[in-house]
Order: sequence, then C-alpha cells, then structure tokens
Amino acid sequence: MAQQIAQLNYLHIAPRKVRLLASTLRGLRVNEAEAQLLLRNQRASRVLLKLLRSAVANAKNNQKLNPNELTIGAVRVDQGPILKRSLPRAMGRTTPIHKKMSHITLVLTSAAKTAEPRFTIIPPPKKEKKEKKRKEVKPKMTEIKAEKPKEKVGFLKRIFQRKSV
Repeated sequence: MAQQIAQLNYLHIAPRKVRLLASTLRGLRVNEAEAQLLLRNQRASRVLLKLLRSAVANAKNNQKLNPNELTIGAVRVDQGPILKRSLPRAMGRTTPIHKKMSHITLVLTSAAKTAEPRFTIIPPPKKEKKEKKRKEVKPKMTEIKAEKPKEKVGFLKRIFQRKSV
C-alpha cells in the first residue's frame, strides 16, 4: 500500500479546535473529506482543505497514484510551541494568555478497491481580468453649464445636509 504524508507546522489555531475537524475525516475517501471540509464553517477547515489538496496533488504527481483510490489513513494533530503573553489586570496583577499552535500530519493511503465518488466537487470559476475601460471624453465646462443650471440651496439645507453613508 502506497502512502503519501503531508505536514503543516506552526498553525496558529489551538490543537483542540483542529482535532474536532480532524477526527471527522479519519477513514473517509478524499472526495468525501473534501466535501465535508467545504461545508464546514470553522476556521481550521480552510487550512485542512488546503493541506488535503496538497497531499492529493503530491500523491498524483510524485507517486502516480489515482486520486479516486485515496483514503485518509491518519490525521494527527500535535501541540506546537505556545506563545506566552499576559494581560494587565487590576491592582498590578496580570493574567496569562497562552497562544497555542498546532502541528498537523495527514497520511493518505491507497485503497485496494475503487468505487465511484459520491460527490463531484466543482471548483469555483476563476475571475477574468477586467478590460481596461476607454477614457471617455469629458464634456467641456460650457456644455455642463448649458445642460444643468445650478439650483439654489437654502441656508438650512446646506447646514443640515444628510450625508450618505
């Protein structure tokens, strides 16, 4: 059985929060795991999705594995270093703040049997570059005055003019 390992170190999300998502992915096929991560609303889902797609691309290009046969063998989330900060409190005291980091290891394994994927994931279309607009010829000052005569605005309207926000 061929394996592909992908690692992500020093992720600035607490390991406890990443493990919630990682535990749902174990044993799933790559296509299903990608669909799960796309539908999740947590911040760690974007990072895990990027790591999963990277591992699939590496398996496809480097080891010539079929992406439809890949399953997630293991996802390990370890604790990284902690940044220790403090918050000033009353009477000269401080409260410690621990900013935790995670190390994620994702292992893809190739399954013996090939089944049709349950989902088809369509990537969002790439935005096309906007064409440069041609500079329009501005009307001359005399034409503007001829088109729109200025209305007199009263003193109170000028002071209490509502601004659009």
